[in-house]
Amino acid sequence: MLSPSGGRRFVVLICRNAAAAGAGINPFQPQPQAASFSYRYFSTPASTRAAIAPDPNPSHTTTASYLVASCGLSPAAAAAIVASHGVRIVSTAKADAVLALLRHYGFSDTQIAYLIRQSPRLLLIDPDKILRPKLEFFASLGFPVGYLVRKSILEHSLNKHIIPCVEFLRGILGTDANIRLAASRFPYSFIFDPEKKMRPALQALRRHGLSEEVISKLVLIQVGVLRLAPDRIAQIIEDLEALGLPVSDSRFVYGFRVMLSIKRETWLRKVVLYRSLGVSEGDLVRAFRTQPTIMLISEENIKKKLRFFLEDLKLDLSYVMQRPVVITYSLEKCIIPRCVVLSVLMRKGKIDRGTDLLRALLGNSQAFSKQYVLRYAGDIPDVVEAYEGKIKFEGFKDRMA
Repeated sequence: MLSPSGGRRFVVLICRNAAAAGAGINPFQPQPQAASFSYRYFSTPASTRAAIAPDPNPSHTTTASYLVASCGLSPAAAAAIVASHGVRIVSTAKADAVLALLRHYGFSDTQIAYLIRQSPRLLLIDPDKILRPKLEFFASLGFPVGYLVRKSILEHSLNKHIIPCVEFLRGILGTDANIRLAASRFPYSFIFDPEKKMRPALQALRRHGLSEEVISKLVLIQVGVLRLAPDRIAQIIEDLEALGLPVSDSRFVYGFRVMLSIKRETWLRKVVLYRSLGVSEGDLVRAFRTQPTIMLISEENIKKKLRFFLEDLKLDLSYVMQRPVVITYSLEKCIIPRCVVLSVLMRKGKIDRGTDLLRALLGNSQAFSKQYVLRYAGDIPDVVEAYEGKIKFEGFKDRMA
């Protein structure tokens, strides 16, 4: 665990002032060659949306017409595919067979339209020799067809890529159910290269002392870790240890997931934002260790939530940061409706005006509903409307401090 002095030194490093953030100072002491996250694989290339001039080539016209009539694409999308992907449908027999096969396996018209926009070349492949075996393989693993419309999965070779990926993941995750769960959380799982990407990442995790059980849990919640370079993995582990989350800590995997999901520049801005709103360095570090996902909340939501706790509920932010899970709740759908319920009950004398608001707000919806809504709904119908968001929150005007 990080000592108090060590924590202060590390957080002072990452919690530069806004001017430092503007100057591009990095919060995590990165190596010179790794000044920022490199997550190009998370971004999607911009689609070609420019107007396409009429093409005199008959095969172009035939292809565009087919994409509109048979695949449900818009004329603009069809024209863009013809222009950018080089797809040419001269005879529609093979394309018809591909579409028929997709429908046989349960793809809806909407899913087919989306799939063809992403992977128009599927219309040109042999449906029985190439496409059917892939569909059968994923069906044998229990994958829903909705997963297969993502990231051109069906364009990859079954024997050279998809099966090796599955076998590699099975060696870590154990069951097909776990493979499905991991892949559902990260749709690009089957476009990794098992030998060039996944194995070096796995070996790096082992070198840094992660047990097979911890590796399996980490891959299950974020299989994208298997696409990280070994030096990036080393850097994240070093950063987490400096924050008091060593590999032996049960919260380590959740901290790792956050670290690989956020750019360093974004991390720095959020640290500066929390500090500017009055959160101390120590409170922020302790809150991160308890609830790492507080760093995945958008900057706008951080502002809205902390200002609501501070200005509307008159709560000390140090107290709020001791229960950081509440920061992850939706302000509009969860926190405010619960506050309205509590304010109604206070006005009616059903609960004490000095009730600990933060403690009352915590917990799942079923527990809150049972304790504060269903319990009083018969006598005070307003609590139901309050919980449904039909009553405006006007604060706790005369609540005891």
